[in-house]
Amino acid sequence: MTTPQAPSTPDQTWGAAPAPGTPPRPGRTPGKKIAAGAVAVAIVAGGGAAIWAASSSSASTDTQAGPGGMQGGPGGMQGGAGALGSALHGEYVSSDGNGGYVTKIMQTGEVTELSATSLTAKSDDGFSKTYTITSAQATGLATGDTVTVVATESGSTATATSVTDGAAGGQGQGQMPGGGQGTPPSGAPTQTG
Repeated sequence: MTTPQAPSTPDQTWGAAPAPGTPPRPGRTPGKKIAAGAVAVAIVAGGGAAIWAASSSSASTDTQAGPGGMQGGPGGMQGGAGALGSALHGEYVSSDGNGGYVTKIMQTGEVTELSATSLTAKSDDGFSKTYTITSAQATGLATGDTVTVVATESGSTATATSVTDGAAGGQGQGQMPGGGQGTPPSGAPTQTG
């Protein structure tokens, strides 16, 4: 089957002048040009305002906040603190204080082995990890104590940045263990080194 084709006109090429007798295409009127410009300005202004609002948030400079600078942990809700308070172990990313980021690991558990240079903690779910500690961090701790350890990891070595006696207060209100910066919340007993 063949489909009838429209008659071709050899003078119709892209960008060529219209054939004689063809009515001109209506152009953009000044009113349409002004309206298009106003829409473009509104879009740019709205985007700029959104960027300004996101970058000027005071929460991003709060050093006692959890991941992302939000109080109350992930999601920024105060109610999220209850979930973090019952966290046994995990990892999170926080500011290194110099414009970069560092991955921290956290564990709450019972001290099963302790020396002047290492601590092994075992969480209620059976997870166990050994941390390199300083003698100052070991002071006052004993096997059987419940602790919260915040550490950094390089290769297979986990180095504690704080060890908090979990039985004496544990974590702060609405904060990640270690206050989101690897340091204990204000007023919490701790051994650092």
